[in-house]
Amino acid sequence: MIKVSDTAKSRITQLMTDEGFSVAKDFVRVGVKSGGCSGLSYELKFDNEMGEDDKLFEDQEVKIAIDKKSFLYLVGTTLEYSGGLNGKGFVFNNPNANRTCGCGESFSL
Repeated sequence: MIKVSDTAKSRITQLMTDEGFSVAKDFVRVGVKSGGCSGLSYELKFDNEMGEDDKLFEDQEVKIAIDKKSFLYLVGTTLEYSGGLNGKGFVFNNPNANRTCGCGESFSL
C-alpha cells in the first residue's frame, strides 16, 4: 500500500484539477523504472485507464495505481510534497530503498 501525506493530497488535488483530471474518478499512476544515478527512478503521472497488471489503492481520497512490478519496490512508501527552500516537488519516502541520490528521484535496493 502507498500512503499519501496531507501536503501531497492538497498538491495532487490542485494539479489534477488544473490538468483536467477528476480526483473522484481518475488516479495518480506511480511506478519505478531503470535509470537515475542510483539505479532505479520513480515515475509519477495522472491517468484514467487501468492496465491489466495494475493494483489500485486509495489513501486520503486519492486513488493510486501501481503496476505489479513496481508495487514490489514501493510497498510501504509514503508520497509527500515538499515546498521548502531546497526545492519543490513530490518526495517518495520509501522504506525499501537502501540508498537514494541527492535529488531524491532515484534509489537502489
